[in-house]
Amino acid sequence: MLNRVILIGRLTHDPELRYTPSGVAVASFSLAVNRPFTNQQGERETDFIDIVVWRQLAETCAQYLRKGRLVAVEGRLQIRTFENQEGRRVKVAEVVADNVRFLESNAAAQGGRMDALEAPERRSTRFDDDPFAGDSQPIDISDDDLPF
Repeated sequence: MLNRVILIGRLTHDPELRYTPSGVAVASFSLAVNRPFTNQQGERETDFIDIVVWRQLAETCAQYLRKGRLVAVEGRLQIRTFENQEGRRVKVAEVVADNVRFLESNAAAQGGRMDALEAPERRSTRFDDDPFAGDSQPIDISDDDLPF
């Protein structure tokens, strides 16, 4: 049997990070995923899919993802039921993600503006910072070192 889901879409809100009583991190967010076809009015419809991530991945998502960010999510579909406040049984479908890939940089997600908190290695570097600048010595590579 196989239960595997792969989605690409944009976050509809910032991830909400919580911790279980035993201290395990869990984050949830919703993903807007366009359908591959248009309706009778020629408009493309969108599905809003709930995503749940656990442990270190939950903390990473909560730290780096924001509303509107394009991501790919891999996981399994889970259907759970619970009783709401009126005593009715409610079914909820959600994807429990085990892999979340960030498909665009912070700068791209913010319309080209570099975030001051972005990792230093992602910022553009000056030529003076290049560790190989001025190294004009030939590189000695034998045919055995090449992968082709």
